[in-house]
Amino acid sequence: MSTTMIEKFEDLIAWQKARELTKNIYKLTKQGAFLKDFGLRDQIRRASVSIMSNIAEGFERCSRSEFHQFLVFAKGSCCRRN
Repeated sequence: MSTTMIEKFEDLIAWQKARELTKNIYKLTKQGAFLKDFGLRDQIRRASVSIMSNIAEGFERCSRSEFHQFLVFAKGSCCRRN
C-alpha cells in the first residue's frame, strides 16, 4: 500500500474539483439571464470561490479539527436548500 503525503492544498482532489467548478460557474454566468441579474451572478461566483478558499484555508491551519471545520464551511457554500 502506497501513501502519498499531500504537501500543498493544490494537491487535494477536493480543491481541484472546486477550482474546476469555479471555472465552470464563471463560464456559465457570462451568458443568459445572468447577464442582467448582477446580484445573483456575483453571489453564485462568490460562493464558488468560497469553496476553494475554505478548503485551502482549512488545509493551511495544520489541525485536523480546523481542517474539518473549514470543509464544513466549504460544503455550506455549495449546498442548496429545499
